[in-house]
Amino acid sequence: MDQKPPMKQSYESNAEVQRWLQEQPIEGGSKPKFTPTFLAGQRDQFWILSSLAQFYEQNLITDVLRVVKSGKEASVYCCAADPSTGRNLLAAKVYRPRIFRSLRNDAVYRESRAMRDERGRVVHGSRRWRGAAKKTERSRSMQVTNWIEHEFETQRLLYQAGADVPWPVAQIGNAILMDYIGDADRAAPLLRQVHLAPDEAQLLFDAILHNVELCLACHRVHGDLSEYNILYWHGAARLIDFAQAVDPRYSLDDVFQLLTRDIERVCHHFARFGVVADAEALALDLWVRYLTGAL
Repeated sequence: MDQKPPMKQSYESNAEVQRWLQEQPIEGGSKPKFTPTFLAGQRDQFWILSSLAQFYEQNLITDVLRVVKSGKEASVYCCAADPSTGRNLLAAKVYRPRIFRSLRNDAVYRESRAMRDERGRVVHGSRRWRGAAKKTERSRSMQVTNWIEHEFETQRLLYQAGADVPWPVAQIGNAILMDYIGDADRAAPLLRQVHLAPDEAQLLFDAILHNVELCLACHRVHGDLSEYNILYWHGAARLIDFAQAVDPRYSLDDVFQLLTRDIERVCHHFARFGVVADAEALALDLWVRYLTGAL
């Protein structure tokens, strides 16, 4: 008699994930229970609910309407905004439990940013972080916390500096709440999904390079910029996904390579629409001006 294969354990039931959930408690309140109809029947509904409930309790969202983007490490949801926010819709980026297993080969990014160990102390460099992370399992959760908080703080820094990024509203645990780019019918498409006329392509290219320069002036390099994490809406670009953003002040050589790669990817994408640019020259010019304080 054939035996049924054992049921695969979900990420949500993983012990480390459950520990994370316990460390991000849902604050009780006088409001009705948060029960978005969209989540009914969703396999990971408990994870999503626990990730977004505090935004509801803090009068930032009132409902979860639909999924905008689903990825291995994070999913983005379109949420009905609470009237107090001044928005109709907000986007919630929820990191999935898989992130507990996905933060590998990130030495360059650890070297190029400030991190905190399990005691809240700032550490620099991958060796010191690895030493701290080996001590307890809690350190692994702290690494995840560092990663998500860094993304939110970077986006807030850039938004305040006038960069074309979605307004970052709040960050709690494994979720980031931000402005929704799009309308009630559809979310803004990724740049890779848009065909551009030559004249518009040049203007958009210049705007994106201006944002790269503005980021660098704020001591940030995106670190993974491409047509896959730039939104296009009504002729304008919005840069997103700053999880891998780095600070040049911590590791100049590695960060210059990331800056060059970012610009090369942008140039390569816009070349198909007739934009001619020298990625290496652009990166070097920005870098020299950054190092000399001329940005």
